[in-house]
Amino acid sequence: MPTNRSGGTIMAQAKRIVLAARPVGEPKPSDFRLEEFAIPSAGAGDVLLRTVWLSLDPYMRGRMSEGPSYAAPVPVGGVMEGEAVSEVVASNNSDFAVGDIVRARTGWQTHAISNGKGLIKVDPKLGPISTSIGVLGMPGMTAYTGLLDIGKPQAGETVVVAGASGAVGSAVGQIARIKGARAVGIAGGKDKCDYVVKELGFEACIDHRDPDLAAKLKDACPDGIDVYFENVGGAVFEALFPLLNPFARVPVCGLIAHYNDTEAKPPKWAAAMMRNILTKRLTFRGFIVSDFASRHGDFLRDMSTWVRDGKVKYKEFVTEGLESAPAAFIGLLKGANFGKQLVRVGGDKA
Repeated sequence: MPTNRSGGTIMAQAKRIVLAARPVGEPKPSDFRLEEFAIPSAGAGDVLLRTVWLSLDPYMRGRMSEGPSYAAPVPVGGVMEGEAVSEVVASNNSDFAVGDIVRARTGWQTHAISNGKGLIKVDPKLGPISTSIGVLGMPGMTAYTGLLDIGKPQAGETVVVAGASGAVGSAVGQIARIKGARAVGIAGGKDKCDYVVKELGFEACIDHRDPDLAAKLKDACPDGIDVYFENVGGAVFEALFPLLNPFARVPVCGLIAHYNDTEAKPPKWAAAMMRNILTKRLTFRGFIVSDFASRHGDFLRDMSTWVRDGKVKYKEFVTEGLESAPAAFIGLLKGANFGKQLVRVGGDKA
């Protein structure tokens, strides 16, 4: 039986959560299945990984469906897609030693075998290892590249971001402030809005459930909106679209309001939207963080410095145990999380 670096034995059985059925509309607990399997052995050139932290992210909803997308869907019966922070507990690969902490796309499972390709070593000196899948990982880099490379905020401009208390949105607003722009957030509920303003330093934050959302957005953005970082879509987008200034930039990162739609319908005001894109010379650009892979070094240098200096703060929302992942993910799509959604799968070794 494998042992960990402190000499203790590893659990006899591994666990994984697979896609049991493709959801129609909102995912249900029955769309997931927990399975046990024998802990695999590392072959020649392989490493055995034990998951410590699992990241849950909205994009996973798209991977549960068969529709065309930028990545292949998870097959029914396949392990749910996801990035994890893992400990190397056995190694036959000279590039990795037992005890190394790595970031890996191993999915929703307690153990996995890797040949080393795609594994990224995590430097615990940069921060708690959980941040490597949060503010110092994919969500942070999504905010950094989407805002700076597409949004290009200038000092004095107004940047609006929905999902402002979440992993991506909170970083977007704080980076905007670092660049001298005004940051206005949209979030769900008074507690989240208070956090965004009082803790993160946004100029204002509006509750997306407020029946006067459009009017309050206009009050918070008296000079219009120069950059809108799109995470949500739906009613939020409709409320702020008229406030976009000429030459405004809209990085399109996510559309969580539509992820559970059962059919795609163009908005009734699509013609008016296209007319405004033309006459205001607006820039809309969808992106995936991997589009900016060459910027990873710049991101890690800047973001780790900002976090260390207290210029960028982050919040983690943790559930315990792999079994909690389906309920936590369903809650994430409804905005139940407050900060970066993580699952603590195993003991933190760093």
